[in-house]
Amino acid sequence: MELPVHDLTTLFEQLGLDSDPASIDAFIASHSPLPEAVKVSEADFWSPAQKAFLKDEIMEDADWAPIVDELNVRLHRRD
Repeated sequence: MELPVHDLTTLFEQLGLDSDPASIDAFIASHSPLPEAVKVSEADFWSPAQKAFLKDEIMEDADWAPIVDELNVRLHRRD
């Protein structure tokens, strides 16, 4: 059985957001850095459905979890 392969592009598509590289970079730049105490799934810029999806994927350690973790790191990064 082949496991699904997800990347930031497919995650942004799943979340209903523009998913081209420039749009992803712009989204991250405009919403970061998140305060350390704020979980990616609790950020105020997500819709309720987006929050639920992100939280569920992390809680269930589902196949989307690694890419949600990557988004979490990028949103918390202080460059």
